[in-house]
Amino acid sequence: MPEEPFHVTDAEREANLSPAAVAAASPALLQLSTPGGKGRSAFRSDQVWSYFGPAFVASVAYIDPGNFATNILGGSQFGYRLLWVLLWSNVMAIVIQYLSAKLGIVTGLTLPQSCRKHFSRPMVVLLWGCAEVSAVATDMAEFLGAALGLDLLIGPALMAHGLTLTGSMMVSAGISTVAVFAILALDLAGFQWLERGIMAFVGIIGLSYGFEVFLVHPDWHRAFVATILPTFDTHSSAALRGSVYAAVGMLGATVMPHVIYLHSALVQPRLNELSPDSGLPKSKIMSQYLRFELVDVFFAMNGAWLINSAMIVMAAVALFQGPGASPTIQDAYRTLGPLLGRGAAVVFAVALLCSGLSSSTVGVMAGQVIIEGFLDIKFPIFLRRMITVIPALVVIGIGWDPLKILIGSQVLLSFTLPAALIPLLLLTNRAAVMGKFASAPRMRVAGWAVATIIVGLNVVLLVQMAMG
Repeated sequence: MPEEPFHVTDAEREANLSPAAVAAASPALLQLSTPGGKGRSAFRSDQVWSYFGPAFVASVAYIDPGNFATNILGGSQFGYRLLWVLLWSNVMAIVIQYLSAKLGIVTGLTLPQSCRKHFSRPMVVLLWGCAEVSAVATDMAEFLGAALGLDLLIGPALMAHGLTLTGSMMVSAGISTVAVFAILALDLAGFQWLERGIMAFVGIIGLSYGFEVFLVHPDWHRAFVATILPTFDTHSSAALRGSVYAAVGMLGATVMPHVIYLHSALVQPRLNELSPDSGLPKSKIMSQYLRFELVDVFFAMNGAWLINSAMIVMAAVALFQGPGASPTIQDAYRTLGPLLGRGAAVVFAVALLCSGLSSSTVGVMAGQVIIEGFLDIKFPIFLRRMITVIPALVVIGIGWDPLKILIGSQVLLSFTLPAALIPLLLLTNRAAVMGKFASAPRMRVAGWAVATIIVGLNVVLLVQMAMG
């Protein structure tokens, strides 16, 4: 339960600001808030950068290899048409990630821990099962993406020395496993080192797709109209079903259940940095910090949206084949080379590799938060990495199509998403959990609107699947 004994102004309550939200504050924020500092309105860029981190780590899940697969599918089949899905998915992501961070900040607990504390045991078991399904599906997609990205770069050389396609992928998977362990080890030097490493990967992915878009020369007018005007392909029943399936897959790839659990944990390390001796009410310090957190979320989520949109635009221009097409990631790589030059293909593979490595790291972190929070145990993160890599290695060994696995996993995630989102909304709406900082009416409306849209799309997809 949050501490209640300090004064909260009407303006702060109306803004739905959490006093514990500044628990992630660093000494720079305390200097900002103390007498002689810059005051409430001071918002220097150097200080803002010092608070960037948690939302950027979470944003990696929004540009993981599953996004590559679903965006390539959506762009190659329906051109610019489904860009609006990304826009609205991003709006949903901002709402959801803010609420997740707020829950962790106010309660000092992760979402799984809060579920275990406030829900019945049968419900906790059910939620844990759904969370584990989403974590395994996510990690499989992300690890496959990392292995596939590396294989695009080194696979030809390996096969030239006698390895089969499966053998080449297995070697790439082994190297990717070691690389993820190395990224996780950054946390040993401090959580901010891990955050900086992940942010560097995000920067590489963004620059890579900026380069791709520069090469393809898109029709910006059509892209803008498709972004603001929600439509499905209604030329035929098959095209309609295909566009709905692609939209749900894109939604599942963009709003990720495992990162909802994770974001509530990412804010925890900064909780220990709040000084109780600043001489100012906690609510004021926390209100100022929350503004930094909102900037973090705003820039991170919108950055992920722009990258996803660039993926669709690139596929719409370079890979468009119409409804029924299903180019693989390998097809995209092989097409970009002759069409736009060898550099475009290499940049595509590098972006996929960075996406896979960073998102696989985040997926392992989320898996640890899930199992520790729901079961109230300590679980080594490196052991979690070893366990969750096994399904991906099995898929590679069998030789299944990575693109189909990636897309299928994203659709599965869209069905497990309500199991993370609905508990989050219930908890953040409860005064018994959040005290004075329970969600304001407008935030409740926004949250339940998001949940309704997600569940509605899933119902439509189920009906279509049942009808063949």
